[in-house]
Amino acid sequence: MKSFNPHIIQVISIFGSLAFLFFILFLIRIRKLKEEYALLWLFFGAVFLLLAVFRRSLEIVSSLIGIAYPPAALFLVLILAVITILIHFSLVISKMKDKQKQIAQRLALLEAHRGERRGDGGTDPGP
Repeated sequence: MKSFNPHIIQVISIFGSLAFLFFILFLIRIRKLKEEYALLWLFFGAVFLLLAVFRRSLEIVSSLIGIAYPPAALFLVLILAVITILIHFSLVISKMKDKQKQIAQRLALLEAHRGERRGDGGTDPGP
């Protein structure tokens, strides 16, 4: 079985990281992804690009955290990135759900107030 040249793998990793970063920037540019949500994607894309460009840094990081096989440390970084992004989106969804509840409550109060002013006890047939 023939092994891959580490330089080819590094070039592919750099190309993949750059393609990912350009894709995120493209989504921002065409307004499919808001900047505030793209910050984590851009940050982790830059981290992967740096790890791809400076292969020795991955070896240093893996030895610091006690992982003997550097690509395993890369998967750990990937998993942490995904978990961080999922937590961020969970926070955003929770905040939006609270806002939606407040808006629904305000709308119900406005409709009740409008019904009281009309004297029909809050039953409004609509516009």
